[in-house]
Formats: sequence, structure tokens, C-alpha cells
Amino acid sequence: MHAPDDHAAPPRHILTPSTLNRLVRGLLEDALPLVWIEGELSNVARPASGHLYFTLKDSAAQVRCAMFRPKSAALRFKPVDGMQVLLRARVGLYEPRGEFQLVAEHMEPAGEGALQREFERLKAQLGAEGLFDETRKRPLPRYPRRIGVITSATGAAIRDVLSVLARRWPLTEVDVLPVPVQGREAPPAIVAMLKKASRAARFDVLLVTRGGGSLEDLWAFNDEAVARAIHACAVPVVSAVGHEVDFSIADFVADLRAPTPSAAAELLVPDAQTTLRHLRQLQQRLATLEQRRLQALSQRVDHLQARLQAQRPQARLARDRERLAHLQHRLLAVLRERRQGERARLDRLHARLLARHPQQRLTLLQQRLATQSQRLRQAIVRTLERERQALTQVARTLHAVSPLATLERGYAILFDETGKVVRSALNVEPGSALHARLADGELALRVEQREIPKPGR
Repeated sequence: MHAPDDHAAPPRHILTPSTLNRLVRGLLEDALPLVWIEGELSNVARPASGHLYFTLKDSAAQVRCAMFRPKSAALRFKPVDGMQVLLRARVGLYEPRGEFQLVAEHMEPAGEGALQREFERLKAQLGAEGLFDETRKRPLPRYPRRIGVITSATGAAIRDVLSVLARRWPLTEVDVLPVPVQGREAPPAIVAMLKKASRAARFDVLLVTRGGGSLEDLWAFNDEAVARAIHACAVPVVSAVGHEVDFSIADFVADLRAPTPSAAAELLVPDAQTTLRHLRQLQQRLATLEQRRLQALSQRVDHLQARLQAQRPQARLARDRERLAHLQHRLLAVLRERRQGERARLDRLHARLLARHPQQRLTLLQQRLATQSQRLRQAIVRTLERERQALTQVARTLHAVSPLATLERGYAILFDETGKVVRSALNVEPGSALHARLADGELALRVEQREIPKPGR
């Protein structure tokens, strides 16, 4: 028999691979429950299940990642290889293969994340300074006479704004104040235009707007200088930047934030048709009140007449009746005049609305175009006549100095065999062939004899 060994090995605790992986996964998830990590995407794959699988790497390492539905379905962009992203993820282990991985819950482009952090920083700073306080926000004018729209002159936003304003309240004058709304040059241009419009003192309200886009596209309206220029503006400012889900620093500083450019236009002016219906309702109410007042006065007159008849003061009753009839006539005249005045005012407003209708302006422009076309045709005819007379005069002058005119007086021009003009008899030998040009044709000549006068003859 062997004596028992006092130094026997302790019992072994044997794990299976699945048990070990489960243990390691629990340790990882407890130690690092949620992390933010930035890197470059590679090996991006989206199978039919809708899950998103990819690798996140930097210059020295990489880690496998997964993003399950519905998290991946909620992404506002399409992840592709090479894109720099920022993840919020849980650290874990894929137990079946024992692979270390990240399970992403949120993903955003890395640049957009930096912009978002800068947005939150500036928002907190300006909020602490009181630029967002509701107590400093000014009410908008109910019936603005002139509106300044600070935006791109070629964007879709200005077309939407002008269309809505013309449809709802054509009495308002609209000035487009063009500025770039994207890029480095946009913030200083917007600031300069806000200051210029504020100093001009011609606008009842200003609208700062642009269409939708990414956070980077809208960044000009998150500029600190733009926010302070809106805060310092002497007139109320409405901000409508991007779509309904987009928010900018300009929205928080402005006196009113509109979800879209079209919605801003609807908030700036009343609806003409609604206002017209309201005026007609007021007119009807006024007529009803006047009728009731007249009935009350008539009843009072009847009551007073009854009292007077009971007392039978005939002479006083006659005077009072006459005075009462006179007052009643004056009252009816005043009420009729007031009603006519209100009706005339309503007709003027209706006429002004019709005069501002786009069809009226189109007709005026067509008439102006026809007049200008007629004037242009007349000017062309006069110009052509002056040019024809000038050309005729030049032709007369040329004809007067033309050799052909000399030929018509009986002269001729002689040419030698080479076509040169014969200017001297010394240049021609007897027997030479010449041809002469007359006014009505040419002659072929041959020199029989050459006579050269001697000097002194």
C-alpha cells in the first residue's frame, strides 16, 4: 500500500469552449458596457436579413462589427467602404466562433459628429448668454407692408416663399436680398445683409431661409456671427432653415422659427380670402347691430309717445315729435353714411386685391411689350432710311470722282500688252499692240508710228 500523498494536485475545473466564451463575453460586457469608437469602414455587407456587418479599422488595428435591425434600417446615410464613421457600440464576443466584436447601436459620419458637438457647444454658450430667451422675442406684424427675404436668389426656397406670399397676401411687397447660403463665404455675406437690412429701416420683418440639406450644408446658419447678427437686428427675424426635422442656431435666436420656407411664408402674412370673409362677417354684424339699435330706439320713441299722450301736452308733444323725427332722420343718415363708408372701404380693399392679381400684372406687361415692339420696329425703319440716304450720297460722291465719268466725256485709257496703263509715248514702241478702254467698250490697237514732240515745240 502507498501512503497518501499530502501534496496531491487540486481537482481540475474543466471548461468547455462554449462555457469559456460565455464567461469571456460576460466579463467584456461588464467591463465595457458601452463605448464610442471612431474608425474607417471596410468589408461592409448587408445580407437579406437586413443586418449590417463590417470591419472598423485604423492604421494599426481592426475589429469586426455588427449592427442589427432595426438599428441599421434607421440610418440616414449608406455606409460604404472607406467612410470614416463614429460608433456607439457594446463590446462583446460572438460565442459560436469565439470572435471578439462590437455590436453597434448608433452610427454617424465622423465629420457630422464633430459638427454636432460644435453645434451643441455653441448652443449651450449662446443659451447661457441669454440669446434664446423667450422674453426678448418680438411679435411679428399682423399685416406686414414690406418683407425682406435673405436667401439664395436661385434656390428652391425663394420660389416657394414668393409663391405662397403672392397667393396669400399680394398686398405685401417682397424684396429678395440675395446671399450665398452654403460654403465659407456664406456666414459673412449673411451677417452683412442682416446689418444692411437692419440699417435700411424699410422692412417690417426679415426672413432668413434656405432649403434642406445635410448638417454640413446648413452649417452657415450655425455660425456664431450669424446668430449675433440676428440677435442685434432692429426688426423681427423669422428663421426657416432646412426641413421640419432640421434645427439650427439661427432658429433658436430668431424671433420665430418656421419648420420650412413655405410654412414661414404662411406665418408671415394672413390669408387674403380668410381676411375678406372676416370683413364680410364684420359688415354683416355691423348691419345687424345697427338694425337692433334702430329697433330699440324705435321702441323707446313709441314708449315716450305713449307717456306724452297720457299726459296730453299737445304742443310739447308736437315739438318733441318733430325733434324726434329730425334726430331719427339724422341717425339714419349717419348710420347709412357709415355703412356706405364701410362698404366703400371693403370695395377698395377688394379692388386692390384684384389689382395685385398676377393676371392683371401679366396683361399690363403684355401691353408694355406690344408698345415697346412697335417702337422698336419704327426705330428700325427710321435707321434703315437714314442708312439708305447716306449710302446714296456716298454713291454719288464715288461716281463723281470715278474714272468712268471721265471716260463718258470722250477720253480713253490705254493699256499695253501686260495690262499696265500707258502713261507716256516713250514707253511704247512702233508695232506694239495696245488696247483702249472707252466709256462704252474696248478697242484693240497697234502703234504704226510714234511722234514725240521735241523740246520747245
